[in-house]
Amino acid sequence: MNQSSAEHSILALFRLHGQTALVTGGNRGLGLAVAQGLAEAGANIVIASRDEATNQQAEETLRSRYGIECISTVCDVTDEQSVSNAVARAVDRFGKIDILVNSAGINIRGAIETLSLDDFTKVQQVNVTGTWLACRAVVPVMKEHGYGRIINMGSMLALTAMPDRTPYATSKGAILQLTRALALEVAKEGITVNAILPGPFATEINLPLLDDPEKYQAFVAKIPLGRWGELHEISGMALYLASRASSYVTGACFSVDGGWVAQ
Repeated sequence: MNQSSAEHSILALFRLHGQTALVTGGNRGLGLAVAQGLAEAGANIVIASRDEATNQQAEETLRSRYGIECISTVCDVTDEQSVSNAVARAVDRFGKIDILVNSAGINIRGAIETLSLDDFTKVQQVNVTGTWLACRAVVPVMKEHGYGRIINMGSMLALTAMPDRTPYATSKGAILQLTRALALEVAKEGITVNAILPGPFATEINLPLLDDPEKYQAFVAKIPLGRWGELHEISGMALYLASRASSYVTGACFSVDGGWVAQ
């Protein structure tokens, strides 16, 4: 195989050796599953989440299981300085950030008349403002190196809707438009911006549904594949969007939802 074909072999395009990924909310759930997939492909990982103890557990797991370099930093994505500090720590340790995964998020459910303004605002601050702050902090680093992959974790509720989800659905609709607008803004800088739209996965954020057999079965009945997603099933899409294999994809969203939004 000559050098040109070696550089463009499909498997080589998916390798992330020598790259650094910053994953907000990367210490548990879908964020950790994504971090594991990127680490297995060879990326060094920076976990940025609020819980120091859980951060350290995830850091140790990633380092020992995949043999990559991994650090963690306590980060509140709603706090501008905290986000800036996390990015600075990543750059200080690895010299660059090739991949940003915005996975930090919360959900507060309830009928609109039962929710407070604080409930609504809190969801927007974490899901939307947090994603925007991380993008803003990382984009200059990526521009400096002429390369970057930004992956925003949206939701199928960016494309469809459910009752009792007004704060969350609003925030995830905003994530989709943030993804599109930023993709256009940085397209000529060697940076792509895409969104993953997960459906029902067995994560902490969905415990209220998992713990209620009636609600759980009602969900399963609406999923064409007939089951909830398993955490590892988010990793393949994340790896594709984080890699050079997706070099001609930007401003796009990818549903990973068992077929829910196809109905």
